[in-house]
Amino acid sequence: MATTSSMFMYSLTIQPPTSVTQAILGQFAGTKEQQIVTASGSRLTIHRPDPTQGKVSTILSQDVFGIIRTLAAFRLAGSNKDFIIIGSDSGRITIIEYVPAQNRFNRLHLETFGKSGIRRVIPGQYLAVDPKGRACLIASAEKNKLVYVLNRNAQAELTISSPLEAHKPQTLVFALVGLDVGYENPIFAVLEVDYTECDQDPTGQAFEEVEKSLVYYELDLGLNHVVRKWSDPVDRTASMLLQVPGGTDGPSGVLVCGLDNVTYRHSNQDAFRVPIPRRRGVTENPERKRCITAGVMHRMRGAFFFLLQSEDGDLFKVTIDMIEDDSGQPTGEVKKLKIKYFDTVPIASNLCILKSGFLFVASETGNHHFYQFEKLGDDDNEAEYDSDSFPADPTEPYTPVYFHPRPSENVNLVESIDSMNPQLDCKVANLTDEDAPQIYSICGSGARSSFRTLKHGLEVNDIVDSELPSVPAAVWTTKITRNDEFDAYIVLSFDNGTLVLSIGETVEEVTDTGFLSSASTLAVQQLGEDALIQVHPKGIRHIRADRRVNEWPVPQHRSIVAATTNERQVAVALSSGEIVYFEMDSDGSLAEYDEKREMSGTVTCLSLGEVPEGRVRSQFLAVGCDDSTVRILSLDPDSTLENKSVQALTSAPSALSIMAMPDSTSGGSTLYLHIGLYSGVYLRTVLDEITGELSDTRTRFLGPKPAKLFRVSVKGEPAVLALSSRSWLGYSDPQTKNFMLTPLSYVPLEWGSNFSSEQCTEGMVGIQGQNLRIFSIEKLGSNLLQESIPLTYTPRKFVRHPEHPLFYTVESENNTLSIATKEQLVNDKTVVNGDGVRLPPDEFGYPRAQGHWASCIHVVDPVTAKATLQQIDLTDNEAATTMAAVSFASQSDETFLVVGTGKDVTVSPRSSSAGFIYIYRFLEDGKELEFIHKTKTEQPPSALLAFQGRLVAGIGTELRIYDLGLKQLLRKCQAHVVPNLIVGLQTQGNRIIVSDVQESIIYVVYKQQENRLIPFVDDVVARWTTCTTMVDYETVAGGDKFGNLWLLRCPQKASEEADEDGSGAHLVHERQYLQGAPNRLALMCHFFPQDIPTSMQKTQLVAGGRDVLVWTGLQGTLGILVPFVSREDVDFFQTLEQHLRGEEAPLAGRDHLIYRSYYVPVKGMIDGDLCERYSLLANDKKQMIAGELDRSVREIERKISDMRTRVAY
Repeated sequence: MATTSSMFMYSLTIQPPTSVTQAILGQFAGTKEQQIVTASGSRLTIHRPDPTQGKVSTILSQDVFGIIRTLAAFRLAGSNKDFIIIGSDSGRITIIEYVPAQNRFNRLHLETFGKSGIRRVIPGQYLAVDPKGRACLIASAEKNKLVYVLNRNAQAELTISSPLEAHKPQTLVFALVGLDVGYENPIFAVLEVDYTECDQDPTGQAFEEVEKSLVYYELDLGLNHVVRKWSDPVDRTASMLLQVPGGTDGPSGVLVCGLDNVTYRHSNQDAFRVPIPRRRGVTENPERKRCITAGVMHRMRGAFFFLLQSEDGDLFKVTIDMIEDDSGQPTGEVKKLKIKYFDTVPIASNLCILKSGFLFVASETGNHHFYQFEKLGDDDNEAEYDSDSFPADPTEPYTPVYFHPRPSENVNLVESIDSMNPQLDCKVANLTDEDAPQIYSICGSGARSSFRTLKHGLEVNDIVDSELPSVPAAVWTTKITRNDEFDAYIVLSFDNGTLVLSIGETVEEVTDTGFLSSASTLAVQQLGEDALIQVHPKGIRHIRADRRVNEWPVPQHRSIVAATTNERQVAVALSSGEIVYFEMDSDGSLAEYDEKREMSGTVTCLSLGEVPEGRVRSQFLAVGCDDSTVRILSLDPDSTLENKSVQALTSAPSALSIMAMPDSTSGGSTLYLHIGLYSGVYLRTVLDEITGELSDTRTRFLGPKPAKLFRVSVKGEPAVLALSSRSWLGYSDPQTKNFMLTPLSYVPLEWGSNFSSEQCTEGMVGIQGQNLRIFSIEKLGSNLLQESIPLTYTPRKFVRHPEHPLFYTVESENNTLSIATKEQLVNDKTVVNGDGVRLPPDEFGYPRAQGHWASCIHVVDPVTAKATLQQIDLTDNEAATTMAAVSFASQSDETFLVVGTGKDVTVSPRSSSAGFIYIYRFLEDGKELEFIHKTKTEQPPSALLAFQGRLVAGIGTELRIYDLGLKQLLRKCQAHVVPNLIVGLQTQGNRIIVSDVQESIIYVVYKQQENRLIPFVDDVVARWTTCTTMVDYETVAGGDKFGNLWLLRCPQKASEEADEDGSGAHLVHERQYLQGAPNRLALMCHFFPQDIPTSMQKTQLVAGGRDVLVWTGLQGTLGILVPFVSREDVDFFQTLEQHLRGEEAPLAGRDHLIYRSYYVPVKGMIDGDLCERYSLLANDKKQMIAGELDRSVREIERKISDMRTRVAY
C-alpha cells in the first residue's frame, strides 16, 4: 500500500451481511445433531438448530476474505462427521472441517487449479459431491470441469487426489448434481449446451435449433479417469437438477426442472413428466408459466419425497411410484411421477429439511424462516397430478393444471431470523433523545419489505414485574445451604427495615428467617456450609442452620458504611475510616482479625473476590476511598491488610468488584477489578493474582449517574451488571472471548443481583423505582436490536421530517397489479366462487402482470406509534422513484415533501412515457400529507435535493433548479452536466455534487449572478455510483455497483477558483480537458468491502464518539470507516495488518491484499475486520507478532478494541 497517502481510514463491520446465498446441512460436529452452514457474501456461518425450543442459534461466523460461490457437505464412507468443500474466487478448492472443541474452522486441504477471481472458464461456480463421499466435481460456467477423488490414508486422515479433467470446449453448464448410484463408479449429471454451431452461424438459425442436453460423466475408479457416459436432449428451458435416491432406496436418476414442467430422467429408464400447477384466482394470469427456483430431497425410512418451490413461493410435493414385484417390494423401475400443492413459504435461495422434522428456508429477501412440519400432506384433499396424464416428450403440448393457494397447513413457522437483505437506504438519527443515536433503514422487497429501527443493546426477556409497598434501596438473593441448586430468599433492604421473600411456586413474605427486619441491610451472604450473614449499619448478624444467631456489634458511636462478603470472608468499613476483617473458622464461626486498618479518607466501597477453587480465602480486598483512590490490600495470613498497590482515579469510586472472567489474551481466565465511579465512568483493570498489581486499565462512560456494579452470571459465564442512567452488561464475547460492554434494552435499574429458581435457572433480579423486576438475557451473539414495521411494496428512498420524529418512504413494485386494477378484477360480477379469495400478500406475494407498476407513499412513525400512519397510492401506472423534503424561500421557508415519479417505466432498456414531480404539504405535525400540485417532466426525476430555498432536480442528464408556483413548479435554471443519468445529488454552499450512473461524480457550482450551473471538476475513473456523501467541502465519499468504497478530493486550486465571486466566466471559458471538465478529482482512499454500498453518511454512533462514515450494503451489511488521527496509529495498524495477512491467511485461500484490491489497488484503508482476528490467534503467534511490534499482547488487543469501542459497538 502506498504509505504516501495523506488520509487513512480504518474499515470495520458492525453488522455482517445477512443475506444467505448458500445453505447446506450436515453433521459437522461429528455428533448426532445436524448443523446448518450458510454463506453470506464472504462470511461462512455455522448455525445450531435447537429442535426442543424451535430456535436457530449461531455457533461460529468467520470472514473468509473471498467470495464464497458454492458450498457442499460430504462425508467419507464409514465416518460420522461431515466436511465442507468451498468453491470460491481464489482459483482453489478448499476442504475445511468444524472443530467443536475449539469452536473454529480448520482447513484440511487447499488445491490450486486456476487463476483467482470469478471468470467464465475457471472452475468454482458449480460443485457436486458423490453421495458416498468418494469424489467431487467442480466446474466453471464454461468448458472446464475437474474431478477430485477423496479418500483416507492409514492415519484415517482425509486425502485428496490430483484433479482429473473432464473439459469440453464451447460448452455452457447450467446445473450439476452427483448421482446416487450406491457403490458403483461415481456418476455426475450435468445440464449443458454446446454452442459451437451458434458461434459460427450469423443468421441465428442455429441458435433457434440449439439443444440442451443432460450428460452423465462417469469417474472410473479403476482406471482413474473420467468418461462422458450418456447424453440425451432435454427441455430447452431446463435450469435445475435434483438427485433421486438410488441403490436400495430408489430408482436413481435426476429430476430435471424446466419452465412449467418437471421431468424424471435416467439413462436406463423412460422419461416421466408432470406440469407445475399454476395458481387459480381472479387476479392471476392463467397463461403465466412458472419455473422451479429451489428444491430439496428428503429421505425417510423406506421412502423419499421432494419439495420444489416455484418463483411465487409455492411448495410442491413430488413423489415417485415404483413398479412392485410379486412380493410387493419395489423393483427400482419407475411407474409414475406425482406432484401436488404442499404449502407456501417465502421464496428461498436454499431449502433444508432437518431429520428432527424442521424446514429451514434461507429467504432470497427478508427474514429467514424456520418451520416445523405438522404433517407431510398425505391426507389432505389437494388434487394430485401424475405423469400418466401428460406426454413425456418436452415438445408436445398439454393442458395446464391449476390449484388454489391456501394458508399453511403442513408447516408451522416457529422462528423468524432477522435479515436486512436487500437494504436499500439508511439514516442514522437520534429521534428518541437517548444518549446514542439509532439506525433507521428500509429493506426487503415486495410485501415482505420493512422499515427497521436498529438500536445498540441486548435483548432482555422480562419474567416478573411486581410493585412493592415502598421504594427499596437494594436487593439480594441467597441460598440457604452451600449445595442448594436454587436461591431460597430474596432480601429487600428499605431505608428503615428489611423484607425477606421466599422463592417457590409463588413469592411470599417470610418472617422466621433470623434476619433483622427493623434495620436496613448492607450485605447478605450464604456463609460456609449452611449459615447466613446479614450486615446492617449497627453490626453483623450470623445466622446458623439451627436458627442460633450470633451478633457482632459495631464499636460505640460508629456505624458500618460499606461491606463486602464471600462464602468464607467478610470485610466491613466503619464510619471512622477503619476496616474490620473477619474470616470463617474451622467450626463455622466468624473470627475477627486482631488489628483494624485505618484508611486515610472515608471508605466508599469494598470488594472481596470469590474464593478460588481449592483455596480457603480470596487473596485481595479492594478498598475505594473518597480521595479518588482504590487500594488493594493483601489478605494473606502473613501480611493481612497490608497495602499491595494503589490506583488513582478521576473521581471517587462508587462500586468495586473483583472477579475472574475468561480472557482472550491469556486463553484462560484472568482476575479483573471492575471499578465504577461517581462520575458514571466504568473502569476495568487486570489484577495480578500474585503481586496484586493493577495494570491495563480500560475505561467507558456509562451515563451521568454514579455507576454501581453487580456480579451476575449469563450463559454459565461470569458477567458484570453495571448500572448508571442505563443498565449495561459486561461479558465475554462467546466467540472471541473479548470483553464486551453492551447496554440492555430495558428500563434503568437502581440495583441488581443474580437470580436462580426452577422456573428461571439463570436470571437477574433488579429494582426500578418501586418495582421488583426479574429478567433474563438469552442472546449474547447479536448486540443490535431490531424493530420492524411492515411496508407495502419495495421501498426505494426515504427522508426524515426536519423537526418531528417521522419518516416518509416511496415504494414501487414492478410487474405487479396496482390496487385499483386489483379491486376492479375482484369486484367483477363474473367471478367464479372460490377464485375471489384474498390472500395476505406478505405470505403469497402480489398478483403479477407484465408492464404494470404498483406504487405508494407512506408516513412512518418509528418512535411512538411504531406503525405507518398514512398510505397514498399512486394511480395511472406511475412509479415513485425518489423524494426530498424541501423548504421553499418563496413560501416563507415552509417545508414541503417533493416526490418524483415515472409513468409506464421500463427498467431495461431505460424508457418511460413521462415523469412527474408531486408536491405535498405537511399537516398535523407531519403525520398527514396533503397533495398540492404536480409538474410534468420529460423523464422521471432520478434525484431531488433542497438547494438554497429552492429545489434542484436531476432529470435524465439535466440538472434543473425549480421554484414553487401556485399551479406547478417553475423552472429557473438548467444545465446538461452528465453523460448518462443523474442518480444522486449532494450540496454545500454554492456547490452541488452530481453522481452519474456510470461516470463517477462531477462537481457543479451555481453562479447566482448569471443564474448558471457550471461543472468544474470530474473524475478519471468511470465509477458506477450508487451512493455519495460529502465528508467536507472538498471531499466526497461514495460507493459503486461493483462493491467498492472510495474517497475523492477536489484539488485545492480548482476549489478556490470555483468559489471566486463574479459571473463564473473564467470557468466557462477554461479549456476542457479530454472532453470533460477542466480539472480532475484525486483518489484519497479505496477499498473493496464485498457488498454494494446503498447509503453513506457522516455521523456519530456513540455518545461522545468521533465522526465516522457509516455505510450500508445491499446484503444487509452495516460498516463504518474511522479516520485515523495520528500517523503513529497508522504505522502500527499497517504493520499489524501485514503480519496477520501472513499468519492468519484467509480460509478459502484468497490473498487478502488482492481481495481487498479487487478492482482498484487498496489505498489509504486498513482492514479492521482482519486486525480483529488477532485475538483469535494461537498464543505463540500472538506473542510473535507482539514481539515484532515491540508491544505486549494486552497492549495490542487494547488498541484494537479501542478503535471499535470509542466510535461504535
